[in-house]
Amino acid sequence: MIWLSLVAFVVAALAAGFIVRWVRSHAAVYGNGMPQRFHHGDVPRLGGVAILLGALVAWSLGVVETLLGDYASVRLDTWVYAWMAALLPSAVGGIAEDLTQRLAVRYRLALTAASGILALLLVGLEVPRTGLDWLDAWLPMVPWVGSLVVLLAVAGLPHAFNIIDGYNGLAGMVALIVCLALAHVALQVGDRALAALLVTMAAATAGFLLWNYPRGMLFAGDGGAYIWGVVIALASLSLVQRNPAVSPWFPMLLLIYPVWETVFSIYRKWVRGVSPGVADALHFHQLIYRRIVRSVFHDDESRRMLMRNNRTSPYLWGFTLLTVVPAVLFWSNTWVLMVFCALFVVTYVTAYLAIVRFKVPAWLRH
Repeated sequence: MIWLSLVAFVVAALAAGFIVRWVRSHAAVYGNGMPQRFHHGDVPRLGGVAILLGALVAWSLGVVETLLGDYASVRLDTWVYAWMAALLPSAVGGIAEDLTQRLAVRYRLALTAASGILALLLVGLEVPRTGLDWLDAWLPMVPWVGSLVVLLAVAGLPHAFNIIDGYNGLAGMVALIVCLALAHVALQVGDRALAALLVTMAAATAGFLLWNYPRGMLFAGDGGAYIWGVVIALASLSLVQRNPAVSPWFPMLLLIYPVWETVFSIYRKWVRGVSPGVADALHFHQLIYRRIVRSVFHDDESRRMLMRNNRTSPYLWGFTLLTVVPAVLFWSNTWVLMVFCALFVVTYVTAYLAIVRFKVPAWLRH
């Protein structure tokens, strides 16, 4: 597992370096007027290509190793190819958008939905339980509900990661933390194959982050966000399906930040009469950038923006750990996990309203 992670890291880092050095011309198509743009200059948005290459190469080598005798016990059989097939529609759609900036939202939604359908047909994912006895007794009578949850999870989480992908190192570090947390619990229940897939994805993400944080020389783009979303959705559903000891609310709490950011974003746009597909600059991380991160005084405007950009992400990393730590500690206790999910929602809304109303405590601005 360690050597596969090293392969994923090296391949992703080298691919990312190649993109930064040689594939910069496409970056000019990303308009300066985009509301989610918080950088100067033309930065390649093809980090997803590097992450995809790192993960796929490592996964393929893991399959070969297993077929040759599996001396390291990674247990990656040919079923991994089903994961690759489910991942590709979303990855291709996201990368195509990064290259052209012309792929309409409805087509990207269709491609992530295609990944969800493939997850049902090829990977065989389902939701066998909810962790609530009264609901679990009812679930077998309507099996289509479980299929719908799988479809929504695989199709929706990529867009959730895309929403929080606004600053150097933000979405990438969240994805890395989540992958390692899932891998930790997978190892706790003896699911080494799932842990191997997640650790290599984390390593590929780390290879990308070498170029993304702090200098922002390469962005993940839609492709990177979609890859993280699909892989983490597949892993979360598989972990619960294959291991009855894991509460279904473990991945829910683990991913509550990007999921709730998406739900809240849809709600506030609906209240304002705006389509959820229209980009804006009112997400939680964007408000932290504007109203909490202290201004950096420097003569060069681009360097000033870069430094403020870099100082924003750690606030959200800490916010993510508020859910990741209890999720890892109580991964089998449904009621405790549900309580922490509710606490996060209350904390998020309270913090959001405080920032909007300029009522942020002074110590947070220092």
